[in-house]
Amino acid sequence: MKDKTVCVCPPEVSHEGFASLATPTYRASTIAFPNAQAFAKRMERGPSGYVYGLHGTPTTRTLEASISALEGAKYTMLQPSGQASISMVFLALLKPGDTVLVPDCAYPPVSTLCNGYLAERGIHHRVYDPLIGADIAAELDDSVKLVWVESPGSATMEVQDLRAIARAARERGIPVGIDNTWASPLHFKPLNYGADIVVEALTKYFGGHSDLLMGSVSVNDDGLYDRLKSTMGMLGIGVSPDDCSLVLRGMETMAVRLKHGSDVALDFATRMANRMDAKMVLHPALPSHPQHDMWKRDFAGASALFSIVVPADMASELDGHIDNAKTFSIGASWGGTHSLMVPMAIGAMRQFSGNAPGGLVLRLSIGMEDPDDLWADLEPIIDMIARVHPA
Repeated sequence: MKDKTVCVCPPEVSHEGFASLATPTYRASTIAFPNAQAFAKRMERGPSGYVYGLHGTPTTRTLEASISALEGAKYTMLQPSGQASISMVFLALLKPGDTVLVPDCAYPPVSTLCNGYLAERGIHHRVYDPLIGADIAAELDDSVKLVWVESPGSATMEVQDLRAIARAARERGIPVGIDNTWASPLHFKPLNYGADIVVEALTKYFGGHSDLLMGSVSVNDDGLYDRLKSTMGMLGIGVSPDDCSLVLRGMETMAVRLKHGSDVALDFATRMANRMDAKMVLHPALPSHPQHDMWKRDFAGASALFSIVVPADMASELDGHIDNAKTFSIGASWGGTHSLMVPMAIGAMRQFSGNAPGGLVLRLSIGMEDPDDLWADLEPIIDMIARVHPA
């Protein structure tokens, strides 16, 4: 071959004797075929076959297989973010005239999707009390084509009875999807409790270092997989193999990071509950949490994310303590090595009074820093609340 060709087509080298512990990063837009006939029959490779880089490379498939193994799923599909995963499920399963049931405690962008894009296209939603349990059967009319669950609930940590909800939905042939990001499949496996679709924001514990965005959807049903995969293809949804390699690397330490963060978070929550009104500490692993028994029944462990309620008249004082924090960072997302705190006005977002704490909710994500340094940032906030709401 001439020089210009060698620049584009390097010589093949032997891989004999080479074995790396790292998953190779395969980048591709074009997938090369061995002959014209193979190209002509490329669609016969099926939805999991290699036909174009957008739809996956061996790096992508390795991450999908790893997540499927953790979830107990037959199939996993990757999307650019957790919210993209939720949106893709809704778009794939709902059409004009259909209704999706969404819990009052869902991640706020889910409501934005329902009230905006979906509503404008004739797709309806109804918000239900996350503690409804088996009584959700009364909400399942003929228009309902999807029941969405998020447990524990975003910021306010309500634990939903997935088994009861899934049982009621299954009797009507309605699929149930769940956002399982809080627990991850290490601490909760929703497919074992009746869910049909599991979404994870891989941005959080899987990636673990606050430097990537990705989400996943896992299912066991062949028909659901075909609908979801087809929608992804039509919308041109894909992820970067480089980001997949980062998620795979993050997964290697996920169990250790999650254990450390959840242990420290529970220790902090316990200390807080001993010094201030325990009802203001929103952590399902605390015996004082209203759904603690249900959490203990279903979950193998907790998370590094929990919240505390701060009275509204302490908002300005709270801002000062947050601004003076030396170890916690202020920012959205969670599940990384850096601890985060963010104040949220939840009440205005909720329709059911029982799910709308008065004042502010301070959401805390515990990272990998020394617990003593983190507690030094939190203690002034706890003392502030305990002055008016002691244990």
